[in-house]
Amino acid sequence: MSTAEARLMRLEETSAIIQYFTTATPEHLELMGVDPSRLPALDAWRARYAREFELPPAKRGSLLVSWLLDNEIVGFSTADKIAFGEQAHMHLHIIEPERRRLGLGVNCVRQTVAIYFETLQLKQLFCEPNAFNVAPNRTLQRAGFRYVKTHMTVPGIINFHQPVTRWVLERP
Repeated sequence: MSTAEARLMRLEETSAIIQYFTTATPEHLELMGVDPSRLPALDAWRARYAREFELPPAKRGSLLVSWLLDNEIVGFSTADKIAFGEQAHMHLHIIEPERRRLGLGVNCVRQTVAIYFETLQLKQLFCEPNAFNVAPNRTLQRAGFRYVKTHMTVPGIINFHQPVTRWVLERP
C-alpha cells in the first residue's frame, strides 16, 4: 500500500466532507455521535465553506485537511474551536469503511498534527471522539496523544450529548 499524504484541503474538496456525512449509515452516525437532524442544509454547508476559504487559514473558524492516497481523498480532518496561537480541537475521519483499520489514520493524524501546529501556531491540540468509537481512540493513542479524561458533553454543532474521551497533544 502507498503512503497516505495529508495537506490543507482545497475548497473543491469540501464536497467529500458533505458527502461523507450525508451518505453515512445511521449506525455510523450514531457511533460518531452525530445527530443527522443537526446536519446543515447542503446549500448552507457549501456556502459556509466558501466563506471560510475566503479567509486566510489563521482567521478561519475551522481548518480542513485532506488525506490522500494515490491522489484520491480517503479521509479528512477538521479543526474547530480554534484559539489561534493557543489551542484547537480536531476531528478525524476515514471515508470508506473498507479503508478503516488499515493503519492509514495514525500516519495521517501525525501529518495533520504538524499542519495544525504550524498553520495555527498551537500550543495544544485536543480531540474528543465518542468514547464507544474504538478506532479513533486507538489512533490518537498510537499517534502520541495523551489521555485526559472521559466525560459527557456535546462535542460539536452536529453532535448529540454523549460520552467522549478527551485526548491532548502539546507542542514539543
